[in-house]
Amino acid sequence: MSLPKSIKIYEVGPREGFQIEDGPISTGDKVELINKLNHTGISSIEVTSFVSPKWVPKMADAEKVLHLMEKKPNVEYRTVYLNINGLRRALNNNVTIDGVLLLTASNTFSKRNTNKSIQKTLYDLKDWITVYKESGLKVDQLALMAAFGCNFEGNITLPQTVNIIQNAMSIAEENNEKIRKIKLADTMGWANPQQIKRTINIVKENWPEIEIILHLHDTRGLGLANAYAAMEEGVREFETAIGGLGGCPFAAVKGAAGNIATEDLVFMCEEMGIDTSIDLEGLLECTKFAEEIVGHRLPAHLTTGGMFSDVRQSKWINQEKIYYNKIRWENNDGF
Repeated sequence: MSLPKSIKIYEVGPREGFQIEDGPISTGDKVELINKLNHTGISSIEVTSFVSPKWVPKMADAEKVLHLMEKKPNVEYRTVYLNINGLRRALNNNVTIDGVLLLTASNTFSKRNTNKSIQKTLYDLKDWITVYKESGLKVDQLALMAAFGCNFEGNITLPQTVNIIQNAMSIAEENNEKIRKIKLADTMGWANPQQIKRTINIVKENWPEIEIILHLHDTRGLGLANAYAAMEEGVREFETAIGGLGGCPFAAVKGAAGNIATEDLVFMCEEMGIDTSIDLEGLLECTKFAEEIVGHRLPAHLTTGGMFSDVRQSKWINQEKIYYNKIRWENNDGF
C-alpha cells in the first residue's frame, strides 16, 4: 500500500510527558507549554489526566490547568481518565471527550495501571457505555494498552489481541453501539515494524471498516520505524509527544525514552512529502521550553541533529560563492 498524503497527529506531551518526571512541575509551566503548542498547527492536545493524585501526583492540578490555559477554537483539548469517576470529572470540564472503551492486553499491567483484571474491565464496560449515553455521547472507539508486548508478561500474541477486541466489540453491539476506531498502544515499547504490520492486517481482516490510531513509544528505538510501517499499511493517525516526553509510571521502564517525538515524526513526514500541517520550527521552540521545564535533555533527535533547511541553505550559499569566484577567475578579474 502507498503512503498516505497526510497524517493527523495527536499531541500527548503535556499529559503523558509530565506524569513521569521526577521533579515538581508548576501549573504555570504546564499552561505555558500548552499555550505554545496552541500556535504550532497541532489540532489535538492531551493536556492532563483525571486520575487520583495519590497515584499520579503530577496530575493533581488538572482542573486548574484547564481553567488557566488558552483555548483556541480550532484545537481539541483531550484528557485521560481510567475510571468512571475520572470520566465524570472530564464531562464537567468542557474538554473534547471521545466515547472510548479502555482495555489492556496484559492482565498484569491492567491490574498495575487500573487496579482491575482484563475480565473485570470487560465486565464494567456496560457501566462506561451507560455514562456515555447519559451524556449524549456515542461509544465508537476502543483503546487497547500494551497491545504489542508487556514488560511483565512478555509478548502479546495476535489471538490475544483479537480476542480482547472481539469481546469488547460484542459488548458494545449488545448495548447498541458500533466501534469505528481502535487505538493500539505500544505502552512499553515492544513493537517492531513487522509486528506492527501483522497486527494492523489482522485487525483489518476481521474488521475492514475500522480506522486505526497508533500510540507508539520509542523505548527501544523503533518508534519511527514502527510509524513508517503503519503508514505503509494505511494508518494515518498517531499519538506523539513533544521532545519524546512520556512513559507510563507503572510500566517498569523508568529512564527510557517516552513516546515518539512529535517533531521527529513531522520531520520524517515532511522529508517524504506527507502533510502534517504543523509548524516544525514552532515545535522545536516548544521542545526547548519543555527541556527548561524538566531540567534535562529530551530524547528527540531533531533538536540535536537540526533541520535540513539550515544545511541546505548553507550549501546553496556556498555553491553560489564557488560559481561566482569561478566566473571572476575566468574573466581575469582576480580575487
